[in-house]
Order: sequence, then C-alpha cells, then structure tokens
Amino acid sequence: MWFRRGKYKNRRIGTRGILLDVKLRSDQVKATRLRWGAIALAVSFGTVFGLYVIWRSGEWALNRFLYENKDFAVQQIDVQTDGAIATGQLRRWAGVKPGENLFALDLARVKRDLELRSVVKTAAIERVLPNTLRIRVTERDPVAQAYAPQPRPDGRGGYEMKLMQIDGEGYVILPLELRQRSALLNSPAEALPTLAGFDPNDLVPGRKLESPQVRVALDLVVAFERSPMAGLADLRRIDVSSSSVLHVTTGQGSVVTFSARDVDRQLRRWREIFDRGRKMNLAIASVDLAVPNNVPVRWLDMNTVAPIAPKSKLVSKGKRNV
Repeated sequence: MWFRRGKYKNRRIGTRGILLDVKLRSDQVKATRLRWGAIALAVSFGTVFGLYVIWRSGEWALNRFLYENKDFAVQQIDVQTDGAIATGQLRRWAGVKPGENLFALDLARVKRDLELRSVVKTAAIERVLPNTLRIRVTERDPVAQAYAPQPRPDGRGGYEMKLMQIDGEGYVILPLELRQRSALLNSPAEALPTLAGFDPNDLVPGRKLESPQVRVALDLVVAFERSPMAGLADLRRIDVSSSSVLHVTTGQGSVVTFSARDVDRQLRRWREIFDRGRKMNLAIASVDLAVPNNVPVRWLDMNTVAPIAPKSKLVSKGKRNV
C-alpha cells in the first residue's frame, strides 16, 4: 500500500512540473511579443517623426529660398495682346501687383481670372526668372452685334436694351468701355451687322449662342468678308426669325434673301447680279438668292443708292507690349 501511495505521489509531482513549464513558456512568448511590439512602435514613431522633420525642413527651405526670397519678387509684368484691350486693364484683371513673389503666385488663378472676361479668348501665363511675369492674351474678334435686355444701372427697376457683340464662334462679348481700350473703332455702332429675330435673353456674356440660324448668320458674315461682294456692299441687319432663310439688309438699302445652304455660291451669284445691274445703271432693291433658278430681282435707280461707308477699323492692330 505504501508503494502504491508513493507511486501516485510521484505522478502528481510530474504533472505539476509540466504545468509550470507550460506557464514559463507562455510568459516568455508574451515577453517576446511585447518586446517586438515595442520595437515596431518605436520604428513607426521614428519613421513618422523623421518624415515630419523632412517635410518641415523642405517647407522651410522652400519658404526661405523661393516663396519669401526677395530676389523673386515681381518687378515687371510683360503684357501682350492681339486686340484692343488696354494693357493696364489686363493687369488689373490679372490681379497681380509688383512685389508679389513669382513662385508663390497662382498662375492658374491668373489665367482663370483673365479668361472669365468675355472679350478674352485665351490667356497664357509664364514665369520668367528672376522677376518677370509674362502674360499673352488672345482676344475674341467680334463679327456681329445684337441687343439684349439688361437691368437699368440707375436702380429704378426695369430693363434697357444694351448692345452685345458676337464673335465668329457664337460667343457673346460684353463690349469694352472707352477707358478699357487702347484702340478705338471709328464708328463702333455701324461697324458690325446687327442680328435680329432670336431670343435676346440668350445673349449672356461669355456664353455661346446655340441657335442654328444664328450660326448660319455668323457663317454668312465671315464668308461675306472674303467674297466678291466685299467692298461693294455692307451688311447692316440680318433677320434670323425664319427657320429656312436669312433676310439681309445692306447699308445701300438692298434686301437680300439667303438660304442656309451653300452660302459661298449665293454670294457669287449676288456679285453676278450686281455687275449686271451696274451695266444698266441699276441697283438691287431686293433679290432672293434662296431660289435656285430664275432668281427674282427688283431694281432701282443707282443714283438713288447711298454709297458704301468706309470700313471701320482699329486704329492700331497687333501685339502690344508694355
């Protein structure tokens, strides 16, 4: 019996030893995990701190040597444009002042501010080290005009009809004021043909007119300037109210009807009819060029026709640099 009790006692001691060993190994694993976790945390913190130091050092270097460097302060604003806008006006629209840092300047903002003006087609902005800002502007070239309702400036309510200009692509242009121009039209009110017969509320500066008839009318104006009739008549009014034809009134009192198709051929036919009437000392009172054959023409005495007015042009045209 004593032998059996000792045998059982030894078994209990062996089991306790196994339990102690397992507990010891578990503590070692936990300690190892904690050590590696601390190492990983220290490495992460060190990396983040190192990156922060590098970022702050780079930021300080950029501010010290570029953005706050007086050597890169804007001393000259080189402005060129191909139209009539005064260079001083372009500087004001650009919103750049001498002394601003050339590198701190937001070129995209300057470009956007200029191109928000309806008369500006494109603007290119460039840094020229060490202290020059270069601005190159391409202006929209108006080919027609129209009247749009605008609120009265006196604040008494109501609307008045204000003249808007339109370029060959259909973009609406707010005409420049006299103080904004460096070159003046001799007679701006008579220089461009007037479009009529469409919704004047569509005339929003900077936006493009989408009317198909307006598009045809603008194509006619552009084609007329290079046609055989250029210099022999001037377009004063184009009625686009009809969906199939354009009714054009000239400065000489003629009424010419065009179809929307093959404008160049109709302009050549107009010249042929014009020459035939001149041989007979007659002028065109009205002609319907939309008719393909047997064009109807009404004549009047040439001596009663007003001579063509001199073409109004810009006093100076081309790039100006200030």
